[in-house]
Amino acid sequence: MHISRTFLFILALLFLSPSAIAQDILLAQIYSQGIDVKQYLVSEKLDGVRAIWDGKQLKSRKGNVINAPTWFVKDLPNTPLDGELWLARGQFDALSGAVRKDNPVEAEWRGISYQIFELPNATGNYEARAERIVNIIKKANLPQLKAVAQFRVKNETELNKKLKQIVANGGEGLMLHRADAEYTTGRSDVLLKLKLLHDAEATVVAHIKGKGKYLGMLGALLVQTPEGIRFKLGTGFSDARRANPPKIGSTVTYTYREKTKYGKPKFASFLRERIEK
Repeated sequence: MHISRTFLFILALLFLSPSAIAQDILLAQIYSQGIDVKQYLVSEKLDGVRAIWDGKQLKSRKGNVINAPTWFVKDLPNTPLDGELWLARGQFDALSGAVRKDNPVEAEWRGISYQIFELPNATGNYEARAERIVNIIKKANLPQLKAVAQFRVKNETELNKKLKQIVANGGEGLMLHRADAEYTTGRSDVLLKLKLLHDAEATVVAHIKGKGKYLGMLGALLVQTPEGIRFKLGTGFSDARRANPPKIGSTVTYTYREKTKYGKPKFASFLRERIEK
């Protein structure tokens, strides 16, 4: 009996575990000059791990359950939450090491906070939702649950001054969310990210062997962007990372200054591997 591929695909979707279904969340566009910044609420871009609380479980962007300690999640509100698991500025590697473990280490989670910046599927504009976040967290009264601080700026000069201040203190950059925006998902310009360097994600296609001092280690990654553009990513790796590079098929984040006319990033540098179990 012939069974179509389409039928098999639909059948597979029906039997997928809910924990394996990617989360439908809001993703940021890159900030560009000339925007009326007075229309936005601004916050620091945290160097953390995106985590979505559905009222019962804490999940990653791809829908995988994050194995946090019981004490960390047992008293979280029934309200769905969207935010970042965060340790501190410049501590992403330590954070990722703690979060990716199947058996969480209590001591590693003691310094981790859950920084909330959105309420999935909530009504009202973002300014109203941001106020609700503050109230929900105040009522929960949990030391690990925090609201991402939101503020306004008068103009781009003030915005850039704040950006430089945060970066100088070890931060990543800024996020701008339209104050009047209703809740939405997907890649949208209602949410913008502003950094001194741009960042993007790509899939690892191949490992390129190192030469010279990197003999026997990773020389570079061959990666592919969602648009199908391939390029070599050869800088930004520690020696430990070159000895244990991201696996083929994994997703990595890289930084770059600008793109060529062919869409390839200039001065691309490895930043991190996306955390998924």
